[in-house]
Amino acid sequence: MGEPTDGGLGSTIVTALGARLRGAIDVLYREMLKFGVVGAGAFVIDAGGFNLLVYGGGHGPLHHRPLTAKIISASVSVVAAWLGNRYWTFRRRRRPQVHHELFLFAVVNGIGLLIAVTCLGFSRYVLGHESPLADNISGTFIGTALGTLFRFWAYRQFVFSAVEVLPAQEPADPADPGERVEPGGPGEPSDPLERVQPTQPVEPTLPAVPTEPVDPIGPR
Repeated sequence: MGEPTDGGLGSTIVTALGARLRGAIDVLYREMLKFGVVGAGAFVIDAGGFNLLVYGGGHGPLHHRPLTAKIISASVSVVAAWLGNRYWTFRRRRRPQVHHELFLFAVVNGIGLLIAVTCLGFSRYVLGHESPLADNISGTFIGTALGTLFRFWAYRQFVFSAVEVLPAQEPADPADPGERVEPGGPGEPSDPLERVQPTQPVEPTLPAVPTEPVDPIGPR
């Protein structure tokens, strides 16, 4: 075989880079979808908890302490988000050291929480908006949106940054398209013929040995 030409080598490199880019985009897309689902659940916990503490029954227990209420509701939602992201969104890249991962997760979410509280405080004490609508727009929607963007970037860069677990080491997720276990995986023969149950061995039959015909009259 001759050496590849410059055109053939360039085409091979472009094809390999294209396949690698498509794989990275596919992983990022699936992680973003899962992160969005987890984030939606955490958003419900955060928004519902905040409004219950501040405006529950018309005058919640923390009606005059909205920042404290925001910290409490956001903290509960952070715990729920960590469980969802660790065991679903980034389960293939989670760290074996749970305490270290939880610490980094808390630091990142502390910064995200600071972003949300800053938006709420700016609306309340700088702009002077104190209505429920203004609180939810500034703290719940704008603050949460900015904090979420920061969290997703920081999760991938710092929190869930362990070496990705190969699919052979962990069962595939039915929710992920394209993650299915093919025949020939660990513990399963790759050749379909090897999966057939062996039958009992058949003893070989020896060919019959011809004998001399017997004369009924006897020797003459």
